Amino acid sequence: MSWEASLRLDLGVEAGRTVARFRHDGPLRLLQTLYPEGDTVAHHVLVHPPGGLVGGDRLAIDIDVGPGAHGLLTTPGAGRWYRSDGAPARQQVRLSLAAGARYEWLPLEAICHSGCIAENDLALTLAPGAEAIAWDVLALGLPASGQPFVAGSVLQRFALGDGWLDRGRIAAADTLLMDGPLGLAGHRCLGTLVFAAGQALPRGRREAALEAARAVIEAHGLAPTAGATAPCDEAVVLRVLAPVVEPAMALLRQVRAAWRTALWELPPTAPRTWAL
Repeated sequence: MSWEASLRLDLGVEAGRTVARFRHDGPLRLLQTLYPEGDTVAHHVLVHPPGGLVGGDRLAIDIDVGPGAHGLLTTPGAGRWYRSDGAPARQQVRLSLAAGARYEWLPLEAICHSGCIAENDLALTLAPGAEAIAWDVLALGLPASGQPFVAGSVLQRFALGDGWLDRGRIAAADTLLMDGPLGLAGHRCLGTLVFAAGQALPRGRREAALEAARAVIEAHGLAPTAGATAPCDEAVVLRVLAPVVEPAMALLRQVRAAWRTALWELPPTAPRTWAL
């Protein structure tokens, strides 16, 4: 039996506080809105009770952030894509930000079990004056547990309006991609972190984002397989490859914290669930 679920989250400012309203259909929930850094930033934890996706499952998440609102979303644990008998499992996320809005899309890693057929789509639409920090972390198999990714595929799409599109297919059978020096080179964790704006970033702001990211990268053990670039006027993108999730996630968290400080003049407050 396939699961289909959808969630709509609307954030707006009321009396100086970012207020959340949402509705859902199927097994997809938001826990209580938290304000660990004051009324202006609303934190949420997204829960998918089935614990993962199998062939035929569909998740649709739509988040609309009103003018001046600031939201953050994470998950309590890793997402999972399980083995499929032939049908793909799909997750589609849409983030739409109005002028002056900010949003942080920070789910924990997605683990792709061998034999999965996964399609993961994340699209950001930002009005001028809006900014977002978003990441996608993918773990291929569980090599440390003796469960390598030897079958199946993952189709990834990460887009910022019409300005930037990252689209790729990872197939376990593609040995050149999985193990070749111009591919994953044997690494099984891929991370992408984006600082995105609704208009061209001024040169100074873009350079500040690049410098903050590169300073973290240079001091990190994954420096040989990580890098930050500005592929378009509206975004700065960090990419990292790692053998396992933990060092990649640690790098992304550090860069996210540095961007918050350098670009938003906010403390590097982490979601409470990250400390559990």
